[in-house]
Amino acid sequence: MAGKLYSTMPLLYRYIVRAHAGPFLFSLVTLMFIFLLQFVMKFIDQLVGKGLSGIVIIELVILNLSWMLVLAVPMSVLVAILMAFGDLSSRNEITAMKAGGVSIYRMMAPVFFAGTIVALIMVWFNNSVLPETNHRLKALTTDIRRKKPTIALVNGVFSQDLPGYSMLVRKTSERSNDLEGVTLYDYTNPTKNIVITAERGAISFSPDFRKIIMQLYRGEIHELDMQERTGYRKVRFEKHRIAMDVEGFDFERSQTGAFSRGDRELSAPAMMVVVDSLSGELGRQRAEVQRLMTAEMQGALDGTWHTGLNDPIIPQGPVPTTALIRARTLGSALATAAFRVEALERQIDQYRVEIHKKYAIPAACIIFVLVGAPLGIMARRGGFGIAATLSLGFFVLYWAFLIGGEKLADRNILSPFWGMWGANIIIGLMGVYLTFKIGRETILINWSGLERFIPRRWRTQLPQTPVAPEQAA
Repeated sequence: MAGKLYSTMPLLYRYIVRAHAGPFLFSLVTLMFIFLLQFVMKFIDQLVGKGLSGIVIIELVILNLSWMLVLAVPMSVLVAILMAFGDLSSRNEITAMKAGGVSIYRMMAPVFFAGTIVALIMVWFNNSVLPETNHRLKALTTDIRRKKPTIALVNGVFSQDLPGYSMLVRKTSERSNDLEGVTLYDYTNPTKNIVITAERGAISFSPDFRKIIMQLYRGEIHELDMQERTGYRKVRFEKHRIAMDVEGFDFERSQTGAFSRGDRELSAPAMMVVVDSLSGELGRQRAEVQRLMTAEMQGALDGTWHTGLNDPIIPQGPVPTTALIRARTLGSALATAAFRVEALERQIDQYRVEIHKKYAIPAACIIFVLVGAPLGIMARRGGFGIAATLSLGFFVLYWAFLIGGEKLADRNILSPFWGMWGANIIIGLMGVYLTFKIGRETILINWSGLERFIPRRWRTQLPQTPVAPEQAA
């Protein structure tokens, strides 16, 4: 009997996987549409009416689909698990499988295997496709902003993108970088309150793309000294030129090799090389701190006051004065070295967080199988509404843990491993508990319950359940 049961298991596995394939594709398309709609609604003011061609807008949207797919796939797995097992449970097919001797663990086995395959594909995607699309997106965005500096400006809305300035523009031109109705608040000098208004203006870049040049025409400059209280000054002008830093816009040349890639534009192996390099530099900085302390302490003990500091010669004077100067010099050097060490540690943690993220998010496809299967069976409904509600709740919980862990890891409060894998571990333990709870239910051996899943020509191969004489009568 057991041998014939195992011969029918591949058929059951295929049936269960097919039951998940449709909901997975449906939820994936639905979630991608929702993410895309959210993206378009968020950036519609920066895409439409700015003179961008349709091809450029389509390319921007396509390049943004990569990070949407990274988020949509794990959530689609959870939705598909809930819908499929809920539907099987509502039609009593889960009960029939249990009656046929199939445990919940065997029912989850093909889905667990499929989730592992999806997770491996997403790991490849995160390390091969996603970094390249992020890099191309950065280059395309840089090219657009270099050509259209007004791309980030929304008519009638204050813009805070320029560091030290707040700007309001009534109207921007689609075909040029001309502006109408400009109001500019200058916060670069904290002792002065400066407001500049102009009827029209234009924005351009300096040749080295390090400055953004704003030409204003027919306007006024209102200046109030907040410190001296010397009075209010008003200046009218026909033409006024302002040069502003563009650090907030992150403008860089987009030619190949002209700017280095960030952590989200590198694969995990490439980031490991960067981490090794930074770790070597961190070790050298720590060794330098130890050398400074050792040299100073040795000099204080043997009375030579010899130090390895590369500072100007300390003038001779009374011993207390000389010691104070040396202490201050050493303190300044140690503070500088400690700042470098802290900056390197923070940078290393950021790279390690991204490395773990490339594997932790795909691993959620496996974790959600453990959570979704028992929840779907307990819900006993396969509707998209209930599946979407349960999956949204768990995904919000998962994402809250993930974002919180990332922030704590970036600040060196939590290790990058626990910051990125903590959500998987917590939800995974919850899924294991639910799975064991469902799996402890009594299994009734009734082979006839499997007939609905087996083709008619193979049903004769199933072991027959003994029938009591009184039932046969």
